Amino acid sequence: MTTAIQPPLTKNQQLVFGTLEGADAPLSAYTILDKLRDQGFRAPLQVYRALEKLLEFGLVHRLESINAFVACAHPSHDCCGHGTVAFAICHACGHVIEFHDHAIDERLADWSRAKKFKAEKTTIEIRGLCETCA
Repeated sequence: MTTAIQPPLTKNQQLVFGTLEGADAPLSAYTILDKLRDQGFRAPLQVYRALEKLLEFGLVHRLESINAFVACAHPSHDCCGHGTVAFAICHACGHVIEFHDHAIDERLADWSRAKKFKAEKTTIEIRGLCETCA
């Protein structure tokens, strides 16, 4: 496992990333905007621009099914280049667990090769109840 070098972040990127790191559940862009109004954020575009770069850097992930964002659980590890990202999302309390499974990666890569499909992004979201809520 190698350690990725984090690119320098702008002030807005740092604020958005810090907000996500400190959150105990995924946040929508508008919730991030509300939390950062006292820091000078006035428009959703400010948040979306910062999120776009943070996504590009692999520091945050977008949870497609709930249109929200979370800080990456392992941003300094580049073991898999963030090819396949998997999440277990509790629909009761909002807790998110990010995990990685090399066997799943291999199966998906085998399928892609067999179908001559060039995957660009793979996100797996499992919705249900966490251990506490179950």
